Amino acid sequence: MERLLIVEDDPQLAHLITAALEREGYLTMLAINGLDAVQMAPQADLMVLDLGLPGLGGLEVIRELREADWRLPILVVSAQGAEDMRVRALELGADDYLTKPMSIREMVARVRALLRRMRPEQEICVADLRIVVKRRQVFKRERLLDLSPTELDLLLTLAQSPGEVWNRERLLQRVWGAERGSAVDERVVDSYVALLRRKLGDDPRAPRYIETVFGQGYRLVDSSKI
Repeated sequence: MERLLIVEDDPQLAHLITAALEREGYLTMLAINGLDAVQMAPQADLMVLDLGLPGLGGLEVIRELREADWRLPILVVSAQGAEDMRVRALELGADDYLTKPMSIREMVARVRALLRRMRPEQEICVADLRIVVKRRQVFKRERLLDLSPTELDLLLTLAQSPGEVWNRERLLQRVWGAERGSAVDERVVDSYVALLRRKLGDDPRAPRYIETVFGQGYRLVDSSKI
């Protein structure tokens, strides 16, 4: 599971960014100044960076990390939207740039895109099932399965961390984009799990791929522990 470093000295905005990314299943850390950001960077898989920081500014943070050949993706989120500032940040080594005020949904999408770009081709195998994450393809005994986009999103979500239990509310947030406390019925998760199992040829009474954890939710079987 990716760990994201949020570098933001505005407490309210830091809370909004952190909450949005944690809802997506990411682990987060917070730095409120540039010096802490540089020191914490080795622990992170991606940095969301404000430029207007006390002490060591955001541009200096980028410069120090790139001069040290630290290649974690950096998404700049800054109120400084002038073209020359965006160009400076990108030339120093930032990977993407968003101007405040920004859409939180767009920020999350940019984070996902940057992380995908850095990942190698990932395959997850469960019994005779092979999931090619980046290509969004699922093979059973090397036969490509015809899954709907929602069925794919559900399987790929479970496949992010085999063995981890996902409750219905969390799956609704991740797969269907439902907000906490929304009117979306949690039974839609059960319906799609049943559809997915049917296409996978999975018997819920003796599952090979997707297990029901009663009273908690669902998980993808972790083949490494079989």
